[in-house]
Amino acid sequence: MNKFLSIFLLLLTFSISSSAQLSVEPDTYQTSNGELTIYPINHGSVAFVFNDKTIFVDPFGGAERFSEFGSPDMIFITDIHGDHLNKNTLNALDTESTTFIVPQAVADQMSGIENKEIIIIKNEQTKQVADLTVTGVAMYNLPDDETSRHKKGRGNGYVINFGGMNVYLSGDTEDIPEMRDLEEIDIAFVCMNLPYTMDIYQAASAVIDFAPKNMYPYHHRGQDINKFKTLLADANPDVNVILKNWYPE
Repeated sequence: MNKFLSIFLLLLTFSISSSAQLSVEPDTYQTSNGELTIYPINHGSVAFVFNDKTIFVDPFGGAERFSEFGSPDMIFITDIHGDHLNKNTLNALDTESTTFIVPQAVADQMSGIENKEIIIIKNEQTKQVADLTVTGVAMYNLPDDETSRHKKGRGNGYVINFGGMNVYLSGDTEDIPEMRDLEEIDIAFVCMNLPYTMDIYQAASAVIDFAPKNMYPYHHRGQDINKFKTLLADANPDVNVILKNWYPE
């Protein structure tokens, strides 16, 4: 067999096997107040089950993706863009008894979406939502000027405390100081996709700085998350990088 063809087939086999290792199975963590189960859904969409509550973050891609869950108790929305505030998906879900936690810019665009209540959180603001402590975290592009796709103050990342376990969701952001300054994060979901947020090298640099215990790359369409995992393993092997299949189709 031609030498170059052999190398190509070897690389192709490695690529396929690496992709096959990505899982859509949920992960469960023990908190001081029961189990927290995390479900990777799609792109920037995550589902949590905790204390008999079902929680969605940025539900996107159609209600059928959430068919295994009951009606959500809470929905967190990070931004106004359609892969975060997705009205087609939201209108197809049963949200009549759902509490929405959102930034003001999202609340302003929620007309027609059924809800129990809407709780507005600003960047750096903390509120108690049922048995969860929720803090809004800035998310924005650099430089934060008129060219920015995500301007500071419009959207929210979130730190959600589940029974003493801090979970960070970045939303759409670059490696901003507010993310680098995070402390005591047990589980982090960090975006990495160009040109909308940041590349894997920026994301790795930021994650190395705030050093979460467990780290899920998400919202990463088109990026080499295996390379991201290698960067973290070389620089800070104490960060457990967990790769999931956020794009199963």
